[in-house]
Amino acid sequence: MLWSTSCRKDFEYTPSNGLLSFSKDTVYLDTVFANIGSSTYFLKVYNDSKDDIIIPKIALKNGNESFYRLNVDGVAGKNFENIPLYAKDSLFILIETTIDINDDTLSELVYTDAIQFDSEPYQQSVELVTLAKDAIFLFPDVASENSNQTVVLYNDDSGNPIEVKGFELKDEQLNFTNAKSYVIYGYAIVPQEKELVIDAGSRIHFHQNSGILVQDGAQISINGQLSENGDLLEGEVIFEGDRLEPEFAEIPGQWGALWISAGSQNNTINHLTLKNAELGIFVEGKPNTTEKSLTISNSRVFNSSRYNLWARNTSIEASNLILGASGNSSLLIENGGSYSFTHATIANYWNKGLRFNAALEIYNSRKNANEDGFDLTKAEFKNCIIDGNSSTEILLQSNNQNSFNFSFQNSFIKFNESTIDDDLLYNFDDEMLYSTIILEGNIDYYLPFENDFRIGLESEVINKGDVNTANSVPFDIIGEPRLPNPDLGAFQAKEKEM
Repeated sequence: MLWSTSCRKDFEYTPSNGLLSFSKDTVYLDTVFANIGSSTYFLKVYNDSKDDIIIPKIALKNGNESFYRLNVDGVAGKNFENIPLYAKDSLFILIETTIDINDDTLSELVYTDAIQFDSEPYQQSVELVTLAKDAIFLFPDVASENSNQTVVLYNDDSGNPIEVKGFELKDEQLNFTNAKSYVIYGYAIVPQEKELVIDAGSRIHFHQNSGILVQDGAQISINGQLSENGDLLEGEVIFEGDRLEPEFAEIPGQWGALWISAGSQNNTINHLTLKNAELGIFVEGKPNTTEKSLTISNSRVFNSSRYNLWARNTSIEASNLILGASGNSSLLIENGGSYSFTHATIANYWNKGLRFNAALEIYNSRKNANEDGFDLTKAEFKNCIIDGNSSTEILLQSNNQNSFNFSFQNSFIKFNESTIDDDLLYNFDDEMLYSTIILEGNIDYYLPFENDFRIGLESEVINKGDVNTANSVPFDIIGEPRLPNPDLGAFQAKEKEM
C-alpha cells in the first residue's frame, strides 16, 4: 500500500539577536514649522541572516508622548510587537512628525527621539532628529465671514479671472519683525490707508496660493539691510514658500505674489530676496499718476513660474536689482508707464522647462490686446545687463498709437539680429535709443543656472559702466564699491571663488 502525503513547511521564527542592519543610523527630518506636519521619511530594516526572525518590539523611545509617528509595513502606531522578518528580507518604516513648541521663549527647538528595536541585551536603535521653528501664523478667521475676502488677482490668457481667498491684516499685525518667522495662508491684505512695515532680517513664508496684497491707498515698506554674512543673509528680508525641505528649495510656483494694487504709491523695497513664487512682484498703476508706485533696490527676484516682475501702467525706480530665472519673462512691462533701471541684471537662465518669452518684454498696450494702449513715457536702462539662455532676450512692441519712449545706455543686450526683421525699434545705430551697447560676449557669471549672477574677471562687461550713472549707485548689491571703474549689472566683478 502506498501512502500519498502533501508537505507543508511550518515557519519557525528565531528571536532577534541584535544583528539587524539599517539604511541609516540617524534619520534627519528636515526643518519644519511648529505644529505643521513634516514630509514622510523612511527607514529600511534588514535581516541579513539566514534565519527568519521575530522582532519582539519596535517602539519610540519617548513612547506615546513622542512627536514622531511611525508606520511599520503598513500599520500606523508608536509601539509594535512581534514583527516577523524573513531571512535576507527587509521591512519599511515610514516616519513623520508634528512638533509643538510649548516654551514661548524658544524660537526653534531641536527635537530628538529614537526608534528602538527589541530590549536589552539585544536592543538596537536609530536616532531621529528634527529642527522645529516657531512661527507666527497669519490666516483667515474662519469664524468671521467679514474678515474673509475673495480677491481677483488677474485674468488669465483666456480672460478668466484668477481668484484667491484673502484677509485683512489687523493693526497689530502691520509690523513684521525678525523675532520669529511668519507663515501666511491666503492673501494677507494691507488695508487702505495702512502701511505694512517689514523689518530687516524678517523671514516670510507663504503657503500655496498665498501672498501679500497691498490695496489702493495702502503701502508696504520692506526694510532689509546689507548682510555681513553672505550665507546667513541676516539682514535680508526673505520671501519664499512654507516647505522647508531641501528638495523644495528651487521649486517654482510654490506661492502667489507680492501684489501692489493700482493706487498704492510710494512703496519701498530694500534688500529683499523673493523666490519660488508664481508671479513674484506685480505692480499695477493708474494713468496720469505722478507719484512712483515702487522704489526697489538691492533686491533679487528669481525662480518665478510666470514673471519675476510684472509692471502694468505704473512707475518704478530700480537699482541694484537682479531678476533671474522665470518661466516666462524676467521683467514684463505692459500698458506703458514710467520706469528707470540702474545697474540691474535681468538674466533668464530658466532650466525647468521650455520658455518662449524674452527676458525683457516691453509693451505700451496689454500684451495680448493691442487695441487698448497707454503712453510709455519712459523706460530707461542704464549700466544694465539683459541676458539669458535664449538667442534674443529683448522684445519691444508698440501699438503705434501711444508713445513708446525707451533708451538703453551702457548696457549689455543679448540679441540675435536674424530673429528680427527691419524694425526701427531695434536700430542699434540710433544713439537716441541705444548708447554704448554690447550685443554679444562672455559675461562670465559664477553659476547662472543657479541664479548666481556674480561676474568673474573674464567678463566682457568689466569697466563698461557710465561713471556718472554709477555715482548715483556707488556700491553694488553686496556693498562692493563701484567707483571709479563701474561694471555693468548689479555686481562688480570679482575673482571666482574655488
